[in-house]
Amino acid sequence: MKAANEARKSATLLGLALDNDDGHTRITRGKNFLLLGGSQETHGFMQETAVKVNERLDGRGKRLENVSVGELRDICRDVTESIRRS
Repeated sequence: MKAANEARKSATLLGLALDNDDGHTRITRGKNFLLLGGSQETHGFMQETAVKVNERLDGRGKRLENVSVGELRDICRDVTESIRRS
């Protein structure tokens, strides 16, 4: 049993892009992710990636704060490759 004062683990994916030259400020928050900046195309890519990473985690019955770095890296690589192929 955990102590009452022990903090619960949390994790957040942070996406930051600096290729914006159209003057728009793009910020998207979602389930365990925060995306900042980027062109419309780049920001959209980050959004799709974050959503699909969460879908993969849900499909495995895991939470971001409990997945290993290696497994998260593999999921991110698989997701980005699938987006680029489509």
